[in-house]
Amino acid sequence: MVELLDRASTHLDASGSHDIQRNLMWSLCITLVIFVLEVIGGIESNSLSLKADAGHLLGDVLALGLSLGATIFSRRPATPKRTYGYHRTEVLAAVFNGGTLLILAGYIFFKAYNRLITPEPVKSTMMLTIAVIGLLANLIVLFKLRGAAGQNLNVRAAFLHVMGDMLGSVGVVAGGVFMIFTKNYLADPIISFFVGTIILFGAIGVLVDGANILLEGVPRSINYDKLKSDIEKVEGVVSIHDLHIWSISSANLALSAHVTIANQSTHASQQIIQETCQLLRDDYKIFHTTIQIECDCCSDLDCGCAVT
Repeated sequence: MVELLDRASTHLDASGSHDIQRNLMWSLCITLVIFVLEVIGGIESNSLSLKADAGHLLGDVLALGLSLGATIFSRRPATPKRTYGYHRTEVLAAVFNGGTLLILAGYIFFKAYNRLITPEPVKSTMMLTIAVIGLLANLIVLFKLRGAAGQNLNVRAAFLHVMGDMLGSVGVVAGGVFMIFTKNYLADPIISFFVGTIILFGAIGVLVDGANILLEGVPRSINYDKLKSDIEKVEGVVSIHDLHIWSISSANLALSAHVTIANQSTHASQQIIQETCQLLRDDYKIFHTTIQIECDCCSDLDCGCAVT
């Protein structure tokens, strides 16, 4: 068996990791301030949709806090008992955030249903003003998180929290304008249902992705058949089997495989391994690679192949 571990690219680079941490910290501070503002505004204006948006912001605060903590914790070095380090803490944080989103969506649906049965007047102007402030704050947070969200499931979970809240804020703003001109307060619970639906779909997406990583499924970014075909095209490779591809975390992929080659020198075999690993790094961003070489002439362990 021959193993290759490219340590230089195992983790996000230090500066990138610190950028994520800094952006999460700023996002957390901004979101916390807007959460307090929307709680006060929702109580004063008697707006369920603003309270729902504040509830979503509470989810954002928890999500960003967990994401920040997981980002810091995941940088701890590997140990003899945690040989892959602590990268999976980011995935666990994402799954937990997805679960809190499901609970939050259910609570919003429940409150919105009660408000549909018994509509209550809303101070629409106050509601609209606070919703606009919240919308602007969400846009700033989204801008700060957008870069890392495409590569890191933990940050993506927080990003989806904020994205859902941003869309909810758009709905609250629209509802505020509508109620100012029509005095029809049924718009308030209807918007709350809209916010809850956004939260629900975001939660399902995060949970599905998190479960796929924890079950060590093939990453969504990888086409299994194409990758297998590409390895078989490497000069000297006869076939490949026992191919496994999984995620250590959303940003760290791993692969193991048995590669059958023709009977040849050790140097030539090593060349095949190097070319295969280079292919996986360049085309698939897979840096943890374990390849076991097998000779196609061997039918048993005592075949007596002379490798020079």
